[in-house]
Amino acid sequence: MKQAEEREIVLAGDIGGTKTNLGVFEIGEERPRVLVSESYLNSGVLGLNELIADFLVTHSYPIASACFGIAGPIIRGTARVTNLPWKVVDKEIEQFFNFSSVTLINDLVATGYAIPLLKDEELYPVNLVPAQKGGTVGLVAPGTGLGISLLVPSNGTLIPLPSEGGHVDFAPLNEQQVELWKYLRRSHDHVSVERLASGPGLFTIYRWLVETKNHEEPQWLTERFKLMEAPRAVSSAAMVEGEPVCREALEMFISIVAAAAGNLALTGMTTGGMYLGGGILPDLLPQLENGGFMKSFTDKGRFAGILLGIPVYVVLNDKAAMLGAARCAIEKLLIS
Repeated sequence: MKQAEEREIVLAGDIGGTKTNLGVFEIGEERPRVLVSESYLNSGVLGLNELIADFLVTHSYPIASACFGIAGPIIRGTARVTNLPWKVVDKEIEQFFNFSSVTLINDLVATGYAIPLLKDEELYPVNLVPAQKGGTVGLVAPGTGLGISLLVPSNGTLIPLPSEGGHVDFAPLNEQQVELWKYLRRSHDHVSVERLASGPGLFTIYRWLVETKNHEEPQWLTERFKLMEAPRAVSSAAMVEGEPVCREALEMFISIVAAAAGNLALTGMTTGGMYLGGGILPDLLPQLENGGFMKSFTDKGRFAGILLGIPVYVVLNDKAAMLGAARCAIEKLLIS
């Protein structure tokens, strides 16, 4: 096994449907140490190579290894970003930038690699109970899409598994959600949970409620939709102004995310804890504290008690996936 060298430098990235984070890291005492990072909007960009080139022109470092967490399935070193028209190929990046190695992993796998590295202040407890030592860990991350992963214990560490669990069927919890499913089914052959447990999903819920309630949208909210992303406009109107339809939409959204997390907790028996990632939930902490999340998370009949015994945390570090990708790149260096 190769010995760690003091200044071996890796490039790490987190490629989502909306933005890309890129960073240069070196080996640190407790976790990879970031030297520099940048965030880019993906809109109008032709592909990942364009962003890497822009980053390296500004930040010139000798890259020993690279790893990128990508929101989509990775098949034989090739990824197609689920909510973005990009094709990413590991060998093409290697050759174009003359990197010694490039690894592509699912973005939830990248976040999973970061979970053991996170500090207490980077986690927000929603259900603060003791975790079972050596238990399986679950990860659910609503953002532009919905990422899902299980982290399986092995030889004293956690191995994150790639998954496209966000595309499983949406399972309505009550009659109102059944009607929501019927509404979506008219225009979609398959109604996945991602269509609702995501940023675009929150806005979908809001528009459905506006239609079903014959609600007249306030002019100030119409103007707000012109100034910011629609999901953020809905959540801010719910939390700040208390706009009634936005509040109901946000409550439904949280309930659907919580139910999906509870389903994963039962599927993987995640007694080691459930972690909530993505870019949406850290802005909704007051709504997660009011009991609605845990009510839907534990609403599993005879197994409610088991779910009450699972700790639940929100990941506050918005660069966790990039940190996990850096860990992966460094570990590949050390075993090469």
